[in-house]
Amino acid sequence: MSGERETYVGKSCAYITRNGSELLVFEGPGHDGYQIPKGTLEPGENPREAAYREAIEESGLASFVGLRHVATDVWTRRESPPRRYVRHFYHAPVHEPRDSWTHTVTGTGEERGETFEFSWLSLPTEAEFALSLDDYVHALPVAPDAAPAVAAED
Repeated sequence: MSGERETYVGKSCAYITRNGSELLVFEGPGHDGYQIPKGTLEPGENPREAAYREAIEESGLASFVGLRHVATDVWTRRESPPRRYVRHFYHAPVHEPRDSWTHTVTGTGEERGETFEFSWLSLPTEAEFALSLDDYVHALPVAPDAAPAVAAED
């Protein structure tokens, strides 16, 4: 590797779902495909805390119904110089009545002040995601289709 130093960056990603059947997504600048709230861990911050913070800063949502770890991996962002992301994926169900909205990113990160347009994707999905952010969508719990109505017996 001709003296190139390999770097690892901690990232947390939030799969925010509603009704067990929809995933919150946005199409952000600089990348093709859907994205989910995600970002870099701050000094002294654990991945779970970062997932909550990023979800709030990027989506404006703050009332999650728990937060469950889905997966952790090492993803290669670029080969030269070597840059790898240690990605921590979390699932955060939410009760959210809006079908779509626009939110201006808060916090101190490089996306601060950018505006993201959020909407819901039906699960399961074959949609294209940026940065391989869909790697663990298949691991999310999906609500079974509503049971057909059963006629009452006389």
